[in-house]
Amino acid sequence: MFVAKPSLTDIILFKEETVMIKMLIIEDQKIVRDALINSLNDSDEISVVADSGDASESLSMCEKYSPDLVLMDICTEHDSSGIEAAGHIKTRLPQIKVVLMTGVPEISFIEKAKAANVDSFIYKNIGIDDMIHILISTMNGYGTFPNENRSDDVKIMSELTEREMQVLRLLCDAKNRTEISKELSISESSVKTYISSLLSKTGFENTSKLAIYAVRNGLINPKI
Repeated sequence: MFVAKPSLTDIILFKEETVMIKMLIIEDQKIVRDALINSLNDSDEISVVADSGDASESLSMCEKYSPDLVLMDICTEHDSSGIEAAGHIKTRLPQIKVVLMTGVPEISFIEKAKAANVDSFIYKNIGIDDMIHILISTMNGYGTFPNENRSDDVKIMSELTEREMQVLRLLCDAKNRTEISKELSISESSVKTYISSLLSKTGFENTSKLAIYAVRNGLINPKI
């Protein structure tokens, strides 16, 4: 039986049909960004249409390039927050899927990402095949977030109130009580009360030890 061989045009059209996902990548480290672009473009399912190192550019780039999905780092150039940028995208262009990634296991990142309505969240220590699987699954409507199993340290931190977390973040940023009071628009006596609660809940004897521990162990990233 005679079987016609596909023409060059047929092959090109087939390849175009298999490129299902148009992607925007936001990653501040160029060597990482270039590696991601090369790896993702080598797959049959993904085509990277644009990239940047600054999350603050992501919304305008979405409006310009109309990607299906944005893969965005949380900590980017000029201290731009990927979480904040993701929130803007999901508010203005909710049809675009957003996957956040980070190499920093900060305690509040996942909760903040969910609050920003992102579609998935991944850590950078996964392999490219797993990443591609998550990206495709996300496009198909299946959100992925890190395992909720936490260490005792993280469980204790997760019990802190939002205001206590704000105070702790500022302590980790080397702010004193007066500076915290001004930044949060609360009295210094209230700051003192929140600090006492922080020490009581975490078991540390002073704020210096608490702040150092929180930053060293990735529980707090004071810039985010």
